[in-house]
Amino acid sequence: MEGKMTSSVKKKITRFLKLLLPILVTQVTLFAMSFFDTVMSGNYGPKDLAGVAIGVSVWVPISTGLTGILIAVTTLVANYNGAQQKEKIAPLITQGLYLALTVGVAIIIIGSFLINPVLDHMNLEKHVRTVAYHFLRALSFGIIPLFLYSVLRYFIDGIGRTRTTMIITVLSVPINVVLNYFLIFGNAGFPRLGGVGAGVASAITYWIILGLATYIVLTKQPFTSYRVLRTFSPISFSAWKTILKIGLPIGLSIFFEVSVFAVVTLLLSEFDTITIAAHTIAMNFASMLYMVPLSISMALTIAVGYEVGAKNFHSAKQYSIIGILMALLVASVFGLIIYLFRYDVAGIYTNDHTVQMMAGGFLIFAIFFQLFDAIAAPIQGALRGYKDVNITLLMMILAYWVVALPIGYFLATNTDWGAKGYWIGLISGLCFSAVTLFIRLNLLQKKKEETAAVAS
Repeated sequence: MEGKMTSSVKKKITRFLKLLLPILVTQVTLFAMSFFDTVMSGNYGPKDLAGVAIGVSVWVPISTGLTGILIAVTTLVANYNGAQQKEKIAPLITQGLYLALTVGVAIIIIGSFLINPVLDHMNLEKHVRTVAYHFLRALSFGIIPLFLYSVLRYFIDGIGRTRTTMIITVLSVPINVVLNYFLIFGNAGFPRLGGVGAGVASAITYWIILGLATYIVLTKQPFTSYRVLRTFSPISFSAWKTILKIGLPIGLSIFFEVSVFAVVTLLLSEFDTITIAAHTIAMNFASMLYMVPLSISMALTIAVGYEVGAKNFHSAKQYSIIGILMALLVASVFGLIIYLFRYDVAGIYTNDHTVQMMAGGFLIFAIFFQLFDAIAAPIQGALRGYKDVNITLLMMILAYWVVALPIGYFLATNTDWGAKGYWIGLISGLCFSAVTLFIRLNLLQKKKEETAAVAS
């Protein structure tokens, strides 16, 4: 019996890796757009780097929060797949696209009124503010395609074909880098736009990945068998309600988590440009490493969602354990790499020695980010697979807005820690979320197994 159980776990690890690796490549590649925007803007000049950082800090919480709402599509598709209810998937995707389009248009309209007031409230140098404003305006042309692509991507991932989204994304990154090269530095006869060119390049790239995803869904198996994008039924607010019931808590959880990092960057605008640039470098690199636990989280949503749909709660629990242990192992390796090579990492982003030294100091704190994220992120993904999203939302609000931000603000403004105080606050919030989410997952899994035992 023990041998069979060991064999079962090994098979699950193999299956999970097959599901995870394409998601990881996709997430790292998607993040590479932001990475290259930051690196190439930094090589153009510290002020353009700071301007792009401010622009990204305004945009990322909004985009990740709203696309987070659409993650419900992955959960629902995985559940339908596990329950052998394939016919429900195409209508779900149609309504998801309608919802994404509506949200995208609303964000463009609202953003056009709010960009200036938000930037006016920051103590920014004139050039930094100009770059941030025009970066955001350029990026706005990519909002609708990004949201529409997210729905198609979550459909593709939800049926377990994560390798396809990997291919789409990998193809798009060289295009983004080339466009950055032309538009940031004014090469090959293009206008020299500095940091603003990064926003233009990203917007164009979003249209390209939407086109690729649409082509694949319409022409390639097994996607054509689901008949997605073949017919467009009228808007169904009841279907929107189904998506939002799961997606809204997910989106808000992501928003409250990501926005606190953005608020910290905005609060750092009170410090000098060197500090903003150094913080941006450290946070950008930490965010790139976060793609591993985030990818594990997304893979767990699919794996756990499928098993929950099929009422295999023991298998769902096994996948959760596999994901968390895998994330912790990788985080330990990343922590060692950061400690040994932190100044070399900073040197990738900038040639300014002062910025490099300060960024190296910030990167020490990123080690603790890796460890706590390795627990919190996979658990969030597993909970989404169970459709357990409301308690997670409450935990995120408490972790980041009741614990992290107040502690960080107090340390930054009332002690000698200065900007580093914000990093200590963020680490405190991550620790709180890791502990509370771990408790929640354990309680939920025990309840599910007990219910299944009674039913049998």
